[in-house]
Amino acid sequence: MIGAGIVGAACALALRDEGLDVALVDAASPGSGVTAAGMGHLVALDESEDELDLCLLSLRMWRQFCARHPGVGDPSPCGTLWVAENEHQLQEAHLRAQRLSARGYGADAVGGDQLRHLEPALRRGLCGGVRVSGDSVVYPPAVADFLARQLVAKGGELHAGQRVISIGQGSVTLANGTLLAAGRIVLAAGVQAAALMPEIPVFGRKGHLAITDRYPNTLNHQVVSMNYGQPAPGEDALSVAANVQPRATGQWLVGSCRQDRQESLEVDPAVLAQVLRSAIALLPRLANMHVVRAWTGMRPATPDGRPLIGPHPARKDVWLACGHEGLGVTTSFGTAALLAAQLTGRAAPLDAAPYLPSRFTSMREMQHVL
Repeated sequence: MIGAGIVGAACALALRDEGLDVALVDAASPGSGVTAAGMGHLVALDESEDELDLCLLSLRMWRQFCARHPGVGDPSPCGTLWVAENEHQLQEAHLRAQRLSARGYGADAVGGDQLRHLEPALRRGLCGGVRVSGDSVVYPPAVADFLARQLVAKGGELHAGQRVISIGQGSVTLANGTLLAAGRIVLAAGVQAAALMPEIPVFGRKGHLAITDRYPNTLNHQVVSMNYGQPAPGEDALSVAANVQPRATGQWLVGSCRQDRQESLEVDPAVLAQVLRSAIALLPRLANMHVVRAWTGMRPATPDGRPLIGPHPARKDVWLACGHEGLGVTTSFGTAALLAAQLTGRAAPLDAAPYLPSRFTSMREMQHVL
């Protein structure tokens, strides 16, 4: 297993629980890469039916995990308020409430006055929105680290601080020259997946985040603009939509934006300013808060917005679990369950077809090269 972010760590443990011998390899420490840079939301997104299927499967598994391991990752069942700033967004919010409710996931349309009552920090004059009570936030690096330690406790191997430089036939080579033999190789390395196997259509989608000083009991819910979502594939223009979370520390975690074709991880002050202005437009008191840190991360995205989960169509020894973009934390356990079913030949918990790597021509064409 290459990559010990939250997806890779979840997959490694799930495969170990199936009785497979598992070695987890990461260039740094578990959960310290993209997993550490993200917001850590556990949300039901419904831009497509298959996206919602994977979210709901994984959220059920998250609830089971939190019940078995209380306190790991400081989970907070704060729920999400999707906020509509105009009538068009309000119509979309009502449709979201209907879609989620129809799947048994608690979601209620709320009017402007009720919105303000639920979250006093919101500005006046908003049209309304949706309250999704089942959503949560979590600190994902702590969860990834816990999963990796569980793997070791169950007899798996962890090779932390060991960068993979190449993938051979039935083996991987580490930067220190070590050759690890493996009958099956699972690549869960996020954006780095394409560096190891260039045919994999995963690219970086840059985001900026900021976190405030501690202001306990000033925000009750995760607050997200109805503008939040994925831009058109390949679009390199900046897309900004407010997403603000209350953290267990009393801090506010502020996002978010998406920007393609960016290579630098440096904070762009102009982009960060747009992110903060978008959040302040919904939560005015943020303007008077002290921001203590800002950073960026590269979400591992795919051209069609769906992750790659399943066998490499041209290499029977390679399997993929990457390209989750902003839903890696939410869908980590569901991804692990789906991959484990595929690898062991068991019935899958949901239809795997939308996520199979073979849907991309670049992957299928490798059959004529290898």
